[in-house]
Amino acid sequence: MQLDGSTTAATPDGAFDVLALLGDRNTLQRLAAFHIEEARAAADLAAYRRLRRDVFVAEQGLFTGDDLDDRDLDDRTIVLVARAKNGAVVGGVRLGPVDDGPDVGWWAGGRLVVDRRARGPHGVGAALVRAACARAEAAGALRFDATVQARNEPLFRRLGWRSVRPVTVAGTPHVLMRWPIGRIATQASAAKSALGPLLAALHEPAGRAHAQDPVGGAQGPGTRAVLGGAGFVGDDGSPVPATDVIAACDAIVPSMVERDPEWAGWCSVLVNVNDLAAMGAAPLGLLDALGARDGLHAARVLDGLARAARSYGIPVLGGHTQLGVPAALSVTALGRTANPVPGGGGRPGHEVRLTADLGGGWRPGYRGRQWDSTSHRRTDELRAMTGAVAAARPAAAKDVSMAGIAGTLGMLAEASGCRAVLDVAAVPRPAGAAVGDWLTCFPGYAMLTADAPGAPPLPAGPATGAVCGELTTGEGVGLRWPDGEITEAVASTVTGMGPA
Repeated sequence: MQLDGSTTAATPDGAFDVLALLGDRNTLQRLAAFHIEEARAAADLAAYRRLRRDVFVAEQGLFTGDDLDDRDLDDRTIVLVARAKNGAVVGGVRLGPVDDGPDVGWWAGGRLVVDRRARGPHGVGAALVRAACARAEAAGALRFDATVQARNEPLFRRLGWRSVRPVTVAGTPHVLMRWPIGRIATQASAAKSALGPLLAALHEPAGRAHAQDPVGGAQGPGTRAVLGGAGFVGDDGSPVPATDVIAACDAIVPSMVERDPEWAGWCSVLVNVNDLAAMGAAPLGLLDALGARDGLHAARVLDGLARAARSYGIPVLGGHTQLGVPAALSVTALGRTANPVPGGGGRPGHEVRLTADLGGGWRPGYRGRQWDSTSHRRTDELRAMTGAVAAARPAAAKDVSMAGIAGTLGMLAEASGCRAVLDVAAVPRPAGAAVGDWLTCFPGYAMLTADAPGAPPLPAGPATGAVCGELTTGEGVGLRWPDGEITEAVASTVTGMGPA
C-alpha cells in the first residue's frame, strides 16, 4: 500500500521522482505547475525574448520589430524564467543595476512577461515578481524599481510594492514603483533599538546627581544625569569622572567565541581600540574577562587576543578567566585624552565623512557580514588609523559598529539631534563588496565623522576617506541616489536615547 492509500505504485516517465516512488500522489497533485530559475542557457534566453516579442510587439503593439535595448546587452543583467512541467519557458523577467558604471546598489526590474496560455490562476507573474525582489536583495541592492503598466499597478501593490509617480513608456501610461527594502532599518533596529528603554533604568535620579556630573562638571538642581555624562550620550566610550581617562567595554557574541575563538580574541581588541579611537583617546591598556569550556578553547581565544594586542601596541593589564562554562568574552579598554570627541557633536549643515580601510577581504565564514581589514596590517598602519580622530579633531565621530555604516550614521545623527543623508555613490567601498553588504557589515576599521564644510580629512594612513553626505534637520537616515532621489534607510531614531 502506498502513502496515499492506493495499492499500485506510480510509474513516472523518465527519471524516477522520490515522491512518486513513495506513492505520495496527493503531494504530487499539489505541486506547482511551474518553477522559477535563473536563465543561463542561450536557448532559455532566446525563449524569453520570443515571449517578449510575442507579447510586447505582436499582442500589445508597444514596440515595432522588437523590444530589445541596452539592458539586454549588459552582462550584469539577470533573467529569471518560469518553466512549466514539460520544460517550456512560460514567463520571464529581467533585472540588474540601473547605471552603466559601478553597481551602487540601485537595481531595476522590467520586461515581465507571461505566455498567454499560462496566465490566470497559476500566478506565474506574481511568482516572477517575488523571485526578482529576492534576487535583487540577495545581490546587495538597496533600491529596486520597476516601471509597470498602469493596469498592473494593483497587482504590484498587492505584492507589497509602493507607487512613486506616473511615467510614460513607449507612449503608454506606466507607474514607477519601488520595492521597499528594509535591510538597513531592520539591522539597526535589531542591534540598537532596545538601548533607550533598557538603559533608562541606569540614569541616576536628578536629586542625587546634581552635585557633579560624570565628567567632573557641576550640574544644576533637577538636571538629569545621563550615562557617559552630559554631551556624551551613546558614545563609544565614557569619560571617567575627574580624570582624563576614557573607558570602553565591548563583548563578543558567544557563538563567535565558540566557533572562531582566535578571531573572537582578535576582534575583542579591535572593537575596543576603535571605540577609544572614535573619542580621540590614546590607548593605555586592556582588561579581559573570558569564559571557556576548557583550557584548550581558552588558549585559542587568548592567542587571538594577544596577537591583536601586540599588533596594536597596547598591553593587557589583567583580567579574569573561568573554565568549564559556556563561551563568553568581554574586554574593557582604557585610554587617555583631555578633550574627548563626542559622537553627538554634529550640527545641521555639517558634512559627513567616512574613513575606512578598504584593504583585506571578507572574513571566511562571515561573507557579507565582517570585513577583515586589520589582521594583515603593520603596527604603524594600525596606529595611524586609530590616531586619526585625535589628530583631526572633528566635531563628531563614531566608530562603525554592528549597526553597520548606515545604522551607525543614524546613531551619530540621533545623538546630534539631526537627520543624516548619505550619498550612496560617494561612500568609499571595496571592489569586492556589494553596497547592501558594505553598508550593513562590520567593516574592521571605519570611522564616521561630522564637521563643518571644508574641514580637513582624517590622516588615517592606509584608510580611504571621502565626504559622502551631510547632517540636516529632522531625524533618521536617507540614502541619496545618483538621480537625486532620496529613499528612507532609517525612518526615525536608532537607539531611542535621544540627543547628547
